[in-house]
Amino acid sequence: MDTTSTNQDHGTVAMVHGFTGESSWFVQLLFTLQNLGFITCAIDHQGHGFSDGLQCHIPDINPVVDDCINYFDLFRAQHSQSLPYHGLGLFLGAMCGISPKFKPPWPLEHFLSVVAWVVPTWQVVPTRGSIPLVSFKEEWKRKLTVASPRHSQARPREATALELLRVCREVQERFGEIEVQLLIIHGGDDVVCDPACAEELYKKAARESQEDVDVDLVFNCVIEWLRERAERAAAGGGDGESSVA
Repeated sequence: MDTTSTNQDHGTVAMVHGFTGESSWFVQLLFTLQNLGFITCAIDHQGHGFSDGLQCHIPDINPVVDDCINYFDLFRAQHSQSLPYHGLGLFLGAMCGISPKFKPPWPLEHFLSVVAWVVPTWQVVPTRGSIPLVSFKEEWKRKLTVASPRHSQARPREATALELLRVCREVQERFGEIEVQLLIIHGGDDVVCDPACAEELYKKAARESQEDVDVDLVFNCVIEWLRERAERAAAGGGDGESSVA
């Protein structure tokens, strides 16, 4: 999914959805950013949304990362090569770590590797709730998610759960290597992605942070943050391209 701006372009915003998500949830934000002068795009990961693959099955994160890089590079080459190119990170409830409130109870988590090796696509990981149902505070969003045929209500597949846990551990070990400017927004009541891990990312990597206390406040903060860096880029100060996860 991509949109282009008819106004003066300030920068490029690449949207990356989370596990069980899909890009159509970004439509309102995409067009809002477009109207503010940003060129925007989003991608459905393998097994998500309209992409091919077994639903919500990611046994290896590397093809997902490669897909994002290839798609975003191609998009920029087609639409925004003249814009300054510098990485920014905008993390919205990012899975830097899986919350203990959602992980399988001990010691079941430690048997994942065995089961994933035998039946990698089996959907019996005993998580504490359905991801779509516990990911939203607003009842209308939960109902919309349940009604969507492209949102899986099933438990994570064995190999996928194992890979997500592995990636979270690796990301936590490499927090200190992150050098791009960051805006981290994470709801304190999140029971899937651990807010404590987002705080740890901020401490070890970080530039800026804003807690998710009010939807309008956070949205305005995101827009202002992107606009400031786009203007700085236009003036020769860098920071021209952003990504949202």
